[in-house]
Amino acid sequence: MIKAVILFVIGLVLLIKAGDWFVDGATGIAKRFNLPDIVVGATVVSIGTTLPEVMVSTTGAIQGLSSMAYGNAIGSIICNTALIAAISIAFNPGPVNTKSMKMPVLFFFGSALIYCISAYILGEFPRYIGVIMLVICFTYLWLTVREGMRNPDSIEEEEDEEESKEHALWLDIVLLIVGAALIALGANLLVDNGTIIAHEVGVPETVIALTFVALGTSLPELVTTITSLKKGHAHLGIGNVIGANVFNLVMVSGVAVTIAPFKVPVGKLLAGHNASLVLEIPVMLAVMLLMCCPALASKKLARWQGILLLAIYVAFLAFQFAF
Repeated sequence: MIKAVILFVIGLVLLIKAGDWFVDGATGIAKRFNLPDIVVGATVVSIGTTLPEVMVSTTGAIQGLSSMAYGNAIGSIICNTALIAAISIAFNPGPVNTKSMKMPVLFFFGSALIYCISAYILGEFPRYIGVIMLVICFTYLWLTVREGMRNPDSIEEEEDEEESKEHALWLDIVLLIVGAALIALGANLLVDNGTIIAHEVGVPETVIALTFVALGTSLPELVTTITSLKKGHAHLGIGNVIGANVFNLVMVSGVAVTIAPFKVPVGKLLAGHNASLVLEIPVMLAVMLLMCCPALASKKLARWQGILLLAIYVAFLAFQFAF
């Protein structure tokens, strides 16, 4: 058990650090070809920060652990919204750029509709659903890049981050390859040892995926949000969270389902029904609605939203481990 916990933590650290190396290497290579920052940000960086979730979910699906693939995507969205974004909103509420929010919000709920059809009506995630998700993913990327190229001022970028460091081309390539390899290794450690821990403590694998794995793979977004808060750019953290949530549905689930389709796993029961269908997916949708709808209507985020979202996250965790 102690060995599994240590390896689980090592897996988390590898995912986080290797994700940084992958993004640094890919960004360095992209900029050598003089790609605009918006293109790099919307593609390389966005995909890079979501790679931990992609690898964990895909590894779980390939190994027949559908609970990891399924729970990680849902759990990451709940964690991103009700913990990470909530911290930003609670500490620094204020106006938001609703124009830049509309497209990712529409893509999220459009993708969530397909996700719900699979979960509630089909009872499974067949390969063609994964393909549809990936098509949506590429469409979202294309529209984001096109909008950024047409209206660069409408895309809020973090200009006063550390100045990007110039690396030699060989170093960028090494960072890219080593980062990708260590992400795969970290994902394997996380899935394998998360499963062992779940069995040892007597909780379903879905609970581990919804909580520890989801939080671990969402740490890049947490770091971005805290950094943005410190620099007085809370809106950047919120934008990153919404974009990450879109990718969690269309890219993380899309890749996992396309490679290894699976049925909706049953972890816990609530009133005799699959808890994921009566609690976890509804919570995922509810926290996004709670964050986005008032913001789009009033063009600002209020402190009460952040506090309420944090309360929901605490209650969600309490349910996972108490019942």
